[in-house]
Amino acid sequence: MAGLPKSQDSLLFTPGPLTTSARVKQAMLHDVGSWHHEFNSIVAEIRARLLAVAGLTRESGWEVIPIQGSGTYGVEAVFQTCVPLTGKVAVFSNGAYGDRMVQMLKCAGIQHVVYSSAEDKPVPPWMVSACLEKDPAVTHVGLVHCETTTGILNPIAEIGQIIRRHGRVFVVDAMSSFGGMPIDFEACAVDFLVSSANKCIEGVPGFAFVFGRRELLLRCQGQSRSLSLDLVAQLLGFEKNGQFRFTPPTHVVLAFKQALEELEQEGGIPARAARYRANHAALVAGMGLLEIRPLLDPSCQSPIITAFHYPWTGFDFNRFYRELSDRGFIIYPGKLTRVDTFRIGSIGRLFPVEMERLVHAVEVVLGEMVIGHDGPAA
Repeated sequence: MAGLPKSQDSLLFTPGPLTTSARVKQAMLHDVGSWHHEFNSIVAEIRARLLAVAGLTRESGWEVIPIQGSGTYGVEAVFQTCVPLTGKVAVFSNGAYGDRMVQMLKCAGIQHVVYSSAEDKPVPPWMVSACLEKDPAVTHVGLVHCETTTGILNPIAEIGQIIRRHGRVFVVDAMSSFGGMPIDFEACAVDFLVSSANKCIEGVPGFAFVFGRRELLLRCQGQSRSLSLDLVAQLLGFEKNGQFRFTPPTHVVLAFKQALEELEQEGGIPARAARYRANHAALVAGMGLLEIRPLLDPSCQSPIITAFHYPWTGFDFNRFYRELSDRGFIIYPGKLTRVDTFRIGSIGRLFPVEMERLVHAVEVVLGEMVIGHDGPAA
C-alpha cells in the first residue's frame, strides 16, 4: 500500500468493518473445533455477556441468538422467523438500511407497507402513530436506530412507546449503535433488536446477534420461511447442545470474546460512548475549521458516523479518497442521491488523536487538490 509500511494497517473511519485492537486480531490466531466443548463454552459465555452488556437477563425473559453472516442476516432472520404468514410489517425508512428492510420483505413475500421520510430528519413519531391507528393489519414495525446513510438517530424510545400502546411488535436494527450508545430496552419497548460483531463491540465481521423476548420467540416455532435463518431452531439448538446448527465462524467468535473483554476493561458502554462522542467532537471541530459542514443538525446527529457536504461544486471524491487512503486513512463515500456527501466514522479502536490526524490529512489533501485546479480559487 503506497505510503505505508507493509506491517501497518490503514485506520478505518467507517461504520464497520472498523479498526480493531491488536489483541482482538491476535485472538484469531488459533484453530478450534466447532463442536468442541471448550468452543461451546465460549459461545455460552458470549451469549451471557451480551445480555449483561444490554442490561438484560434470561430470568426477565430475554434471549440473545448469534447467527452466522453480516448484520443483514440477523435482521432478515427476525422477519423470516417472527412474522407469521398472516402478519404485516410497517417499515419506517429514512435511509438505505430502512430501504434494505423493505427488500428483505419483498424477497420473503411478507406483506408490508413502507413509510418513507426525509433522509436528513428523524422518523416522526406521529407518522408511526397514524399508521398504526389506521391499519389494524400491521403486526410488526421495523425501524433503524442509527441510519448510517447519514448518521441520523431515530427516536426509538418515543416510537417504541407508541408501538407498545398499540400492541404491535417492535423490531429495531441497532447495527451501528448497540455497544456504542446506551439503549434501554424496556424504555424503548423493544421486542427484537439486531446488531453485529464488527460494529461498536469492536470485533470482526462474521456473525450477527439478535436479542428477543423469549415468549415471542417460542410462539414462532415452526413458522420460519428459511432453514438457515430460523432463530427459534438456533435457540433450541443452543439449549440442546450449545452448538451452532451450521458451521460457525470460529475465529470471529474468539475475536469477539476478546472484544467483549476490552469493552468491559474500558468501562462498558458508558465509557465507550464517551470516547465515541469525543471522537465525533474532535472530527466536527476540525472539519469546521476547514469549512466542511456536516449534513445533519446536531440535535439528531449520532456520534457513530457523520455525513459531510462536498467542500465545493465538482469536488473529485475519488481523488480525495485515494489521496487519504495513500496516507493510511480510509473513509466512506456518501449514500445519498440528492446531496453530494462523504462520510467519516468515529467508532472502532480510534481516539481523538486519530481524528485530529485525519483532519490534518484532509487539510493537506484539499490543499493539493486546490493547487491542482480541482477546487475553488485559493
